Amino acid sequence: MTSQHILITGASGFIGSELTLALLAASPDHHLTLSDIVPPRIPPTADPSRITTQQTDLTSLESIAAVVTSQPHWTAVYALHGIMSAGSEANLALGYRVNLDSHRQLYDVLRTHQPGVTVVFTSSTAVYGPPETAGPARIFTESTLPMPQGSYGTQKFMVECLLNDYARRGLLDARVVRLPTVVVRPGAPTAAASSFVSGIIREPMQGKRAVLPVAKDVVLWVGSPRTVVRNLVAIKDVPKEKFGLSRVVNLPGLSVTVAEILDALEEVGGKEKRALVDEKREEAVERLILSWPDRLDTTRALKLGLSADVPFKEAVTVFADSLKQ
Repeated sequence: MTSQHILITGASGFIGSELTLALLAASPDHHLTLSDIVPPRIPPTADPSRITTQQTDLTSLESIAAVVTSQPHWTAVYALHGIMSAGSEANLALGYRVNLDSHRQLYDVLRTHQPGVTVVFTSSTAVYGPPETAGPARIFTESTLPMPQGSYGTQKFMVECLLNDYARRGLLDARVVRLPTVVVRPGAPTAAASSFVSGIIREPMQGKRAVLPVAKDVVLWVGSPRTVVRNLVAIKDVPKEKFGLSRVVNLPGLSVTVAEILDALEEVGGKEKRALVDEKREEAVERLILSWPDRLDTTRALKLGLSADVPFKEAVTVFADSLKQ
């Protein structure tokens, strides 16, 4: 059978690495091209014969054209690259160059090279405003008017609008997925304002201290890595006719309080792990977190065949078990 070539931009990140393994496992016919601003790393357990890596500056039109035209036909393109929330807020010009301009250039090259190709864009719930903007129920749906309170959410929403228009015109078969805060992420902290959510589990479970910069009654919309990646794989195969007027989908997740996160840490790791979390409020971080939605209706995602998330404690247990391997 002919290989199915899939491009992943921003492939060096945690989600990119996990998606790489999941796509390889999903079909023996998948061949992946991993692209990023840094040399993409092939996961140790992956078959390197099924992976091509390209170090690519996606703010350069010439570089975008080179990676897109490296294959005559793509089965799908996953656009994961971007500057994260706190980074976008700190550097306005860089945020717009990477999170908006590079995406428009990528999609314009794709629609010329291969009109109608499937594109999966990872957006964020940061496109929404604070919980009170969702009405009396304070539950966000795909029909709730986005009202981003940060540059990151604004940039994501602008790309969403672009892709909806390109899909309407038949230029690309776009799928826009709004990701929850993914917990637990391994590795080093990121430039996301929500990075602490993984940090208050990841660091203590490894015997390190962690800082909690928000109040314990703050509610967060989170998703386990396995469920998020499973749904990223599944979304590319949903028939385009099922999306209707909008290509936007809120991925399944869970609403949890910071206190519940700490409870899960203690249940899985013990009181000594919980004691490693230092509460030090940071107004700027808390203000940004409180501007994001904390409860989403994911009925649309489930009707499209995507998977509901697992209980939060299970995600913590999976991470704890990974440290024993």
